[in-house]
Amino acid sequence: MDIFQWIGFVGMIFIVWAYFILQQGRYAFNSLYYQLLNLIGAILLLISLLVHFNFGSFMIEVFWIGITIYGLIKMNKERKLKKSKKD
Repeated sequence: MDIFQWIGFVGMIFIVWAYFILQQGRYAFNSLYYQLLNLIGAILLLISLLVHFNFGSFMIEVFWIGITIYGLIKMNKERKLKKSKKD
């Protein structure tokens, strides 16, 4: 395996681990830890796919990153709203 395959492998571990801890109930879907695992995993897989290209896999990672960023932005807005309601 070359370095890019290893990068993709680590990305896959991040995404699978995120899904596993979600199913265990250890973290919620809106936890920062879960979201960052998904984001970093997808970015690492995308880096791997830039060298070992597969269009279907590439597109799912692009959508995965976009949806995760959407989730992070939504979480940030919700936290700000809760904070402003407390004040």
